[in-house]
Amino acid sequence: MTTADAPTLADVVALLHGWFPPETAEDWDAVGLVLGVPEQPVRRILFAVDPVLPVADEAADWGADLLVTHHPLFLRAVHGVAATTPKGRTLHRLSTAGCGLLAAHTNADRAADGVSTALAAALGLTDDEPIVPGEGGLGMGRVGAVPATTLGDFASAVVAALPATAAGVRVAGDPDRPVRRVAVLGGAGDFLLDHVAGLDVDAYVTSDLRHHPALEFLEKDGPALLDVPHWAAEWTWLPVVRASVQEALGDTVDTRVSTLVTDPWDFRRP
Repeated sequence: MTTADAPTLADVVALLHGWFPPETAEDWDAVGLVLGVPEQPVRRILFAVDPVLPVADEAADWGADLLVTHHPLFLRAVHGVAATTPKGRTLHRLSTAGCGLLAAHTNADRAADGVSTALAAALGLTDDEPIVPGEGGLGMGRVGAVPATTLGDFASAVVAALPATAAGVRVAGDPDRPVRRVAVLGGAGDFLLDHVAGLDVDAYVTSDLRHHPALEFLEKDGPALLDVPHWAAEWTWLPVVRASVQEALGDTVDTRVSTLVTDPWDFRRP
C-alpha cells in the first residue's frame, strides 16, 4: 500500500461522523477527534472500548495510525496532559507513535446501527426496535424476540455470547421463568428501569445496575434483570464498526479489533 492509496485522517473521521454524528451525542459527552493531524494518511485502524495505556501500547506496537474507542479519553476538564498522569501517559504514547484518537460514545449508543443494536444481535434478538425511539432512526436500547427459553438458559447464552470477564453475569429472577422477549441497553442502563418496567418483555440486559434501583424494580414484579459487564457488552460493537469501515475503505486500510480485556475487575470470590 502506498501513501497515495491511503485515506486521510479527515476522510476516516468524516466516514465515522456520517454514521455517528457528534451532534447526536449527549450534551455532557466528549466525542469526536481527540488527537491527530487531519492530513495524515491512515493505513491501520485499531478499535477498542477504552482509551487506556495498554490499548495505546497495542496501537503503537501494531503501527496503527488511528485508534477508535467507544469511551472518551476526556470527560472532565483538565489543565494539563503531562505524562505523569494516566490520561497524559495514554495521550503521549499515542502522540509519539503518530497515532490519532477518535471517540464515538453516546452518538454511537443512539445510532440505529450502534452499540445496543450490536449487543442485541450478539444475543440473538430478532425483529428488534428501539426501547425509546428517536428521530431519524436514532433511539435508546433495543427490544426484540428470542427463541422461547428459560431465564437460566438465556443467562447461559448471554455468558457464551459475550467476551469472558472476571465479573461474570448477575441475574435477578426465577431460573425457570419463560423468556421470549428481551430488552437490551449497552452501557449503564438503570436510568431506563422505569420505562422497561412498563414494556412487554421478560428480561432486561444492561450494565452497572445499582442496588436500590434494581431492588425497587424487582418489587414491581416486572422483567428479570441481567447485569452484564460494561466492557463486554459494548465490545460487541467493535467487530461491527470494524467491518463497516473495512467495507467502506476496502484494502486501502488494515483494521483490527483489540481483544485486551479492559474491564476494571480482575477476579472475584464466590
